[in-house]
Amino acid sequence: MVTTTSTPVEQQTTPENRVILKGVSWSTFKALMADVGDDRAWRIAYDEGVLEIRMPLEEHEEPKRLIESFVEAIVDELEIELRSLGSLTLEREDLTRAVEPDSCFYIQNESLVRGRNINLPNDPTPDLAIESDYTNSSVNKFTIYAALGVPEIWRYQGPSLQVYQRVEGKYEMCERSLAFPFLPVAEIPGFIEQSRTVGQRAAVRLFRQRIREILPSQS
Repeated sequence: MVTTTSTPVEQQTTPENRVILKGVSWSTFKALMADVGDDRAWRIAYDEGVLEIRMPLEEHEEPKRLIESFVEAIVDELEIELRSLGSLTLEREDLTRAVEPDSCFYIQNESLVRGRNINLPNDPTPDLAIESDYTNSSVNKFTIYAALGVPEIWRYQGPSLQVYQRVEGKYEMCERSLAFPFLPVAEIPGFIEQSRTVGQRAAVRLFRQRIREILPSQS
């Protein structure tokens, strides 16, 4: 059973399958997470006592999965390693903050966390986090990500993909990816749109072909 604190927890129901709980202590948050375990569909964001519980929507999941496939195609063509950890819970008790990205990847730091259970702040944060937003979050996830130290976020808001890099503790929108500087990020939404007519795997193959065209010019 989840333990509660003496401070009343205020519940706020929001549109788009979201629930906001205010006045949630860290111990209550951790007890809730332990009770429900990892086998759950919903994702969380926790910011100093405010807990957002979000149920992903179909239109939210499909672009996310395609972007995951695109990232995997890039690293395959580069012949480098990748650790893909999906909606890994990134949390730090000392900051009273936690977040579950739609997906996250270790790329530059993959060798440092290979085969390890991630434990912040002893381990580095993922090099890249993905957020597929059809609706705005009720908490400021960027504040959470910045506090945790995630260096790069890709935020898909159909029909655009925005890249943010952490600079001096805050995120700045950039034209280039930190993880993949050669990547024409602005082209990615076009491949997502193509998947609606040609199919997901066909779109991934087209994307892979595009990466193969770009890479020789980088050498």
